[in-house]
Amino acid sequence: MIAIGCDHGGFELKEEIKKHLEERGLEYKDYGCNSTDSVDYPEYGKKVAHAVADGECERGILICGTGIGISITANKVKGIRAALCTDCFMAEATRLHNDANILALGGRVVGMGLALKIVDTFLDTEFSDEERHKRRIAMIED
Repeated sequence: MIAIGCDHGGFELKEEIKKHLEERGLEYKDYGCNSTDSVDYPEYGKKVAHAVADGECERGILICGTGIGISITANKVKGIRAALCTDCFMAEATRLHNDANILALGGRVVGMGLALKIVDTFLDTEFSDEERHKRRIAMIED
């Protein structure tokens, strides 16, 4: 299960990502928001982060205008490694090396086509499980 959430700046991209996940046959839970009306991104960043941290969902996708604020919010939750990605290389690297469990995107930064490719890369890339990366992740979480 994938947790997905956004603020008003990410609403349109979130809706397209949901369609894309459905086309891929992937289950998701939408934590809001539900329109382009102005809202506070921390509310939605925390909902998704807690869903992932608590094990309700395996991974998360968060979207705000830039992806910055919502990723900062998510990273405040213990056990979350949210990565703001603007290309597929970043999405692949953060899964391989950081075992990132939440992808953050900027709805006003990346185009629709690229965003969907970033989502696919993030979801399809497994953690490398290499000892050096495990050690570094442990250092982050201490």
